Amino acid sequence: MNLIIWLAFAAIALLAIVFLGLREFHMLQLNGYKTPEHSWWMKKNFKRYIPLILLFIGQFALLAFRPVNRGSGLPYFRNSEGMAISAVLTDTLAVLNLFIAWFNKPGKKFKKPFKYTARVKRMLVTFFILIAAAFVGAFFSTKIVVLGGSRRFFNNLPFVIVGSALYLTPILVPLSNLINKPIETAINNWYINDAKKKLAAMPDLHKVGITGSYGKTSMKFYLSELLSSQYETLKTPESFNTPMGVTITVRRDLKPTHEYFICEMGARRVHEIKELCGIANPHDGIITSVGPQHLETFGSIENVVNTKFELADCVKKNGGKIYLNYDNELIRAKVSEYPNAVTYGTSEGSMWRGSDVSVSDRGTEFTVTAPDGKSCRFGTKLLGEHSVQNLLGAIAYACGTGIPMEKLVLPVKRIAAVPHRLQLLDKGGGVTYIDDAYNSNPSGCRAALAVLGLFDACRILVTPGMVELGAKQAELNFEFGQEAAKACDYIVLVGKAQTQPIYDGIKDAGFDMEKVYVADGLNDALAKANSYPTDKKKVVLLENDLPDNY
Repeated sequence: MNLIIWLAFAAIALLAIVFLGLREFHMLQLNGYKTPEHSWWMKKNFKRYIPLILLFIGQFALLAFRPVNRGSGLPYFRNSEGMAISAVLTDTLAVLNLFIAWFNKPGKKFKKPFKYTARVKRMLVTFFILIAAAFVGAFFSTKIVVLGGSRRFFNNLPFVIVGSALYLTPILVPLSNLINKPIETAINNWYINDAKKKLAAMPDLHKVGITGSYGKTSMKFYLSELLSSQYETLKTPESFNTPMGVTITVRRDLKPTHEYFICEMGARRVHEIKELCGIANPHDGIITSVGPQHLETFGSIENVVNTKFELADCVKKNGGKIYLNYDNELIRAKVSEYPNAVTYGTSEGSMWRGSDVSVSDRGTEFTVTAPDGKSCRFGTKLLGEHSVQNLLGAIAYACGTGIPMEKLVLPVKRIAAVPHRLQLLDKGGGVTYIDDAYNSNPSGCRAALAVLGLFDACRILVTPGMVELGAKQAELNFEFGQEAAKACDYIVLVGKAQTQPIYDGIKDAGFDMEKVYVADGLNDALAKANSYPTDKKKVVLLENDLPDNY
C-alpha cells in the first residue's frame, strides 16, 4: 500500500532528522546559542550543506510523476513509466536518507561533548513540535479531495513534505532557538536579577572585573592566587565569562564570607562588557590587552577597543581604579582619558614597572618597582617574558588592597600555568609538550614561539592556525607561518584548507618544506610529531586546538 510505503519512508527520514538535528544543536551550542553567530558559521561551512540543498531541490521532481505504486490494484495506480520513475526516485531518496542518518549517527567523540542543558531540552521540544507539524501535514496530504470529490494520492506530496523536514533541519534548529528566545530571555533575566540581588546584599564585597582580548583568564588565576593569600576570594571558574556564566557563579558559589569576587568578562560583540558590568557592577577593573580578536563579530578593532573600555567606564562611574596594561599600544592611547588609571608593564612610564627580566626553560625572574620607588625581585615557574605582564597587573592590584609587596614573593613563586595556556607537560620518553591549545591569537602565537625558542631541543610546532580574525585572518596566519619558520625545526599543520596561509608563510620564509607536514586531524599530527628522528629531546608546541565547530 502507498500509505505503508510512505510510513516506511517517513520512519527513515525521522531517524535521519533526529541524528542530524542533534548534530546541528551541538554546533549551535558551541556557537553560544547565538543565532547570528551560528548563521555566520553556517555560511562559512556552506559546503557541509550542499548535499542537503541538492536533495531538497531534487525531491520536487517527484511531483511530476504519478505516486509510487506497489500493487494497490486501484485503476489510477496501474503500472506506468511515470510510476516506475516515481518508485526509483522514492527508493533513491530513502537510501540517501539512510546515509544521512548513518553519517550523523551518535558515537563520534568530540572535544567538547554536547550537553543536554535545560535550554537545549526546551529547544528540542520546540524543534520536534515543528517536525511533528510537518509529519502530520504530510499524513493528511496523502489523501485530498480533487475534482468530483474522488480520493487519491496527490503527486507524491507526502514524500516531499517529509523530505523537506529532513533537508531543512539545519534551518529548523536555529528557528527553534529564535522561537524560544522570548522564553529564554525571561528565564535568564530572572536568574540575572536574582544574582544582582545577592550581590547587592553584600555591600562590603570587593568586586573586580577583568577583561581583555587575551590574557584575562591567566590574570584571573594569578590574581586569585595572590589575593587568596590574605583574603577569602571567589573567582569565576574556567571560562565562565558570559552573563549566564557569571550569574551561575554568583548564585551557586558566592558565600557571605567572601571578601573579593574576581569576575572574568568575555565579549564577542559590542556592548557585551557593558552587559556584564550591569550584572557584577565591579568597583575596580583590569584590562589585560586589546587586539585583533573576534574581528568577525566585532567588525573592527575600534569596536574591540570601545567594548573593552566599557569596563573602564563602569569603574570610573563607581569611583574605583582601572588597572591598564601599559605595554599594549591601544590601551596606552586611552590612559589619559581615565584619571583613575593605574598602569603596569615593562615599558617606560608604567606606574608599576617590571624590569631586569630573565627567562629560561625553567621559569622567569623579574624585578617590580612600585610607584613609590620600592623594588622587589620575583621568580615564577611561568615561561616567557610575556607572563610578566599579567603578573605585574596582579601584583599591582594585590598591593593596592594592602598586601605588602614582599609578602607576595612566595605566592608568585607558587603560581602554576593555567591549563592549556603555555602549560609545560613532560610526558616522558624524551618528549615535552608546551600546551598552548586555548584560543590562539597573534600576540599569543609570538609569545609561544618565543617560549619554544628557549629550549635547546628539537623544536616542533603543531597548529591549526588562528581563527575569528575577520578579513585579517589570512594575513595574520601568513605572518605566523613566517615567524614559525624562524623558531622551529619541524612544523605540523592541522587541516589543509585552514592552514594554507600558514603554509604559504613558511614557504615564503625559505623553510625546508620537507620538514612541513599537513595532517588531517590532531591524532595524525601528534603521531607525525612523535615520529621525527632526533638525537635531542623533543619539545612539541601545541598552539591552538580548534573546537568541534571548526
